[in-house]
Amino acid sequence: MTQYREWYPNLSVITRVCSSSSDPSGSAVVREVWSTESSFTDHDGHWLGVRQGWRSIKASLHSHSAHLQNRGTASGPRSKFQDSVDVSVMGSQYGMSQQRFIPYGRSSKRGEGQMEKIKGGKAHGFKGEDAGGNDWFKITIPYGTKYDKKWLLTSLQNLCPIAFIPLHYSTEGHKVNFYVEDAAAASTLSKLSRRVTDSEGNRVVVLMNCCSSPPFLQSELKPQDLEHLKHCMSKRFDASQKSLDLNSIHTDSDLVSHDFEMTLNRKNCMQAVIKIIQENIPELLCLNLSNNKLRKLDDIAELVNAAPNLQSLNLSHNELKSDQELGKVKGLRLVELWLDRNPLCDDFKDQTTYISAVRERFPRLLRLDGHVLPPPICFEVETHTNIPPCKGSHFVSNEIQGVIQRFLQHYYCVYDSGDRQPLLEAYHDGACFSLSLPSINHPSRCRLKDYHEHSHNIKNIKEPSTRLQLLKRTRLTVVAFLNELPKTQHDMNSVTVDVNTYSRTLLAFTVSGVFKEADDKLRDRVRAFSRVFITIPAQNSGLCIVNDELYVRNATSKEIHGAFAAPAPSISPVLPTLTASQQEMLSAFSQKSEMNLEWSQKCLQDNAWDFHQAAQIFTELKAQGKIPEAAFIK
Repeated sequence: MTQYREWYPNLSVITRVCSSSSDPSGSAVVREVWSTESSFTDHDGHWLGVRQGWRSIKASLHSHSAHLQNRGTASGPRSKFQDSVDVSVMGSQYGMSQQRFIPYGRSSKRGEGQMEKIKGGKAHGFKGEDAGGNDWFKITIPYGTKYDKKWLLTSLQNLCPIAFIPLHYSTEGHKVNFYVEDAAAASTLSKLSRRVTDSEGNRVVVLMNCCSSPPFLQSELKPQDLEHLKHCMSKRFDASQKSLDLNSIHTDSDLVSHDFEMTLNRKNCMQAVIKIIQENIPELLCLNLSNNKLRKLDDIAELVNAAPNLQSLNLSHNELKSDQELGKVKGLRLVELWLDRNPLCDDFKDQTTYISAVRERFPRLLRLDGHVLPPPICFEVETHTNIPPCKGSHFVSNEIQGVIQRFLQHYYCVYDSGDRQPLLEAYHDGACFSLSLPSINHPSRCRLKDYHEHSHNIKNIKEPSTRLQLLKRTRLTVVAFLNELPKTQHDMNSVTVDVNTYSRTLLAFTVSGVFKEADDKLRDRVRAFSRVFITIPAQNSGLCIVNDELYVRNATSKEIHGAFAAPAPSISPVLPTLTASQQEMLSAFSQKSEMNLEWSQKCLQDNAWDFHQAAQIFTELKAQGKIPEAAFIK
């Protein structure tokens, strides 16, 4: 391994160096540098001063590095109580509170480089990876090609209080470019512009820009690199325990000796690891990913499919900042999890809150950070159970069925006509309407944009005044709002009805089905809906809506495939409008004959609505066995 002490002649301690495979010139870069005290000079040897401070704290932390790297074995890391690090000096130095609860004895998340991030980054309004998802930073040196690479990087590092890793050092015309991941280091480097002077007296300009993941990280690993990685992983796999230890894999001597920079917080590297797991050890039970500088868990979500039996996952000593990251791997059926020494651990006021937040994602968890948890309260069904098939609509009685079917036929005939103004007759003067959608994490990607701004989802809307504004009150307001919604066509063959509550003065029922949006500019889009109507009796045996709750979601592939395909109706065909006397006669005939409304109406119509004649014909045909069984299915 090439030695790099000459790059940093003034540093009193250099604890670890390794080469960079991303540099086409073959030059290496320093991986981690801790210093107890450093004096700095410019390229001509002029003394610039002495720097002390938080770097002495990093040196004391590094004295435990050999012990920390041996913690994540196949049997699991040791308890944090057995090797805690004293950061009280650093905390008092920056005025930090010493009273904050630290779950399971973790060090403060402002330890190590976090304090510099506050001073060098956020204090100056620099947000780094929180700013629009740009996690990388491109450093540009105009006319940098006239400088020696080693001199340029050494000069910058001598003035930068944060050890940085220059990745993919390259030239572009007269410019020199390289990338850094650390937000605080990038911010500090940008402030070093014109502070380094070359031998001709010219000041070196340093430019910094936020960027997404660089192109060189998106490409797949080279075949020879994959073979090196596979060989390395095979040595770290314990077949007897079905355990894979990838702790600090970026420092593995086998990979470093081949100039292979293996960093698991990069997408292409993590994807390669998961692919190897899926193809060679899908039976994996334990996986150790500690000490790999992981900041997000998007790239390991595929473990759910690659290692479906995974039970133990070690994510300790990484850079996970929010417990929301755990939701990306909640599909894993973990019984053991390690999260200690991640910044997210310091976001909880007490141990109970910490355990609750983790168990919300992993309800089967039995051990957290090496500590046994109270037995989980679970209601999971261990054996596969077939859900009973849907039985269709539930109307309670034939009389209620007839009333609801006539109401729905008339209501949706008007609703789909393009002019919904006549619906005023269907609503009570004091009627109330609300619209809601499923919870949406990214509204900008929502395919229900026409509905989203009106969604009365109380899980997302906390402000009482906003909730109240989204409720549409009085029939004029309700119908005016319905006219603003997209034009629709409902598939009445898909409709099912469930009666929730009924009495002589109240009828509540839920209507579910699919509809499509008819828009000349867009292709027809199929949606699914569920609508709860609360109604009271109206004139002419009709219904008057006092409360209307509409829920709209994207239709499933199965619903889209079956929409408007004219299958057998899930409810009896909607009946044409009947007079009050005919409705009463139909209900009585259905009860006495025990036939459903469809066949009862057919019998009455064939006999010119003569009740006695229809009853006589029915009796004769039934005695002869000429009435089909379908007539008695309700």
